[in-house]
Amino acid sequence: MNSLPSYSGARISGCWTLRSDGSGGGEGSLDRLLPVVTTGLSPRKRTTSQCKSEPPLLRTSKRTIYTAGRPPWYNEHGAQSKEAFVIGLCGGSASGKTTVARKIIEALDVPWVVLLSMDSFYKVLSPDQQTMAASNDYNFDHPDAFDFDLLSHTLRKLKQGKSVKIPVYDFTTHGRQKEWKTVYGASVIIFEGIMAFADKKLLQLLDMKIFVDTDSDIRLVRRLRRDITDRGRDIEGVIKQYNKFVKPAFEQYIEPTMRLADIVVPRGGGNMVAIDLIVQHVHSQLEERKLRWDIAALASAHQAQPLPQTLSVLDSTPQVKGMHTIIRNKETSRDEFIFYSKRLMRLLIERALSFLPSQVHLVQTPQGEDYEGRTFDGRRITGVSILRAGETMEPALRAVCKDVRIGKILIQTNQDTGEPELHYLRLPKEISEDHVILMDCTVSTGAAAMMAVRVLLDHDVQENKILLVSLLMAEMGVHSVAYAFPQVKIITTAVDKKVNDLFHIIPGIGNFGDRYFGTDAPPDWSDEDMDEPSY
Repeated sequence: MNSLPSYSGARISGCWTLRSDGSGGGEGSLDRLLPVVTTGLSPRKRTTSQCKSEPPLLRTSKRTIYTAGRPPWYNEHGAQSKEAFVIGLCGGSASGKTTVARKIIEALDVPWVVLLSMDSFYKVLSPDQQTMAASNDYNFDHPDAFDFDLLSHTLRKLKQGKSVKIPVYDFTTHGRQKEWKTVYGASVIIFEGIMAFADKKLLQLLDMKIFVDTDSDIRLVRRLRRDITDRGRDIEGVIKQYNKFVKPAFEQYIEPTMRLADIVVPRGGGNMVAIDLIVQHVHSQLEERKLRWDIAALASAHQAQPLPQTLSVLDSTPQVKGMHTIIRNKETSRDEFIFYSKRLMRLLIERALSFLPSQVHLVQTPQGEDYEGRTFDGRRITGVSILRAGETMEPALRAVCKDVRIGKILIQTNQDTGEPELHYLRLPKEISEDHVILMDCTVSTGAAAMMAVRVLLDHDVQENKILLVSLLMAEMGVHSVAYAFPQVKIITTAVDKKVNDLFHIIPGIGNFGDRYFGTDAPPDWSDEDMDEPSY
């Protein structure tokens, strides 16, 4: 067996630990790609690439909900203030990278973890290359086999908290499937692949670099067991392939990058000492990066300030005032509360539509005369409701917007920290060019609305194409949203001046969701608390 290169870490308790400066070193000494080879590699058995996120804790027939939500990843200005923690996992074929990754995920025990595989980023092969692959003459372990530009772009956006699309590579056709997988909301990203350290741009995105160092004999035994048992190949063919393709690729491209690792894990997934140390370090990094929201400071920041120009309030006509009188009355029956709430919602949605862009449109009447009217000047209108109360506004939107698409966001308040947390998200595809009507029935502090707007921005929706509509808002909530997102249009039927110490709107309307759905509010309810959604 070849001797190992020198490392920048120190071997302690069966693993290689971080250097005192926390860096892996050696990045400047590695060219963008390591030297090339021309050997080939047989096709993989797996038919498609894999990119998985941490399994959710609660599934229903319609929805996937995290019982542990994602806390804010942005500041009071609405701008992202922390990035996802990225772990790079490198090692030879059959070294146990995926096993180590899953052991880390299990030991971390935090939601919103994404496992990103390099296998998703193989290049689409030309007809000549496909012929080579069919005859086992195409080298899938060569750096040129990977689309590093797309990979670095995708990982950078994911690290920044943006929504990304991951290609699904089909190893039977050596091309990408038409449908790509959408991934969003990672707090921790584990990026694994044989060439994870082979590109400078990728190295700059990694917060921790781990090399899984498994003895070459063990890796060979694993390949023998896999290929003979699962693929029906003979032992001579497996050994020939290993000596001709796999071993040279490891020695030339993969093993030299071991010197860049912050941590080297011998024996793969069986080395729990190393995995425990890795998990401890990641936990400490996540704790350092955690934001601390001060809701009280947010409340006092805009006192005595004039209401923003982006706010539009329905005229307080006798009809609007009368409907508010009914729904604010604690003695109002549930049937009447629902009826008059729906009337207000319809007026509110109609008012919101008046702020959408329009253009002159000429039509001909049945009398044969021209009529100069107007039509919507945009690609599409999409509604997004903040669960659960926001769902009650969907019928009003559907009644006036034919075939409108609907998305949903579940945000709940953490009772220990007072912070909003994202639990569930389902947005229509290709939403980035749409005008989005964001619906919530009440907005007190604005924390949930801010998180929902941030989610839309992370999905590349333009800020000036977002309209926040709410039946009732507190001045604090209006200021918070307008301060963070000055281009978002805010439309409501009324604005109350005060929010009490429990962040209830005063005089307010009570817990809208409980009054509408006929459920009982908990003793410490808040206007923006989102209970379990109704199905």
